[in-house]
Amino acid sequence: MANNVCGILAQGIDPTQVASRLGSLGWRTGSSSWYSFEAETAWCRIEIDQTDDGTTQVNGVIDPQRIDDLATLLARLGWQHSLKLSDENNNVVAKRHH
Repeated sequence: MANNVCGILAQGIDPTQVASRLGSLGWRTGSSSWYSFEAETAWCRIEIDQTDDGTTQVNGVIDPQRIDDLATLLARLGWQHSLKLSDENNNVVAKRHH
């Protein structure tokens, strides 16, 4: 399946921190490049990158029925975020913000 989830985390949240926190919760994590990380669980696989302006982006594949679980997890970790779930035609079908 193509990527179906993308989003941003609040300014100042470092990708290293995201990968570390998700790893401590049982997600498989690893570096995918010098500044990017991957995090994966049975229902979600995301890449975590930081842009030149300091914005931390996430994108990847998620079980569409679990978008609320990802949003709740990010909120529980204290991170403000915005997520978009897209269908196979790249139409946004759900948005989550915290």
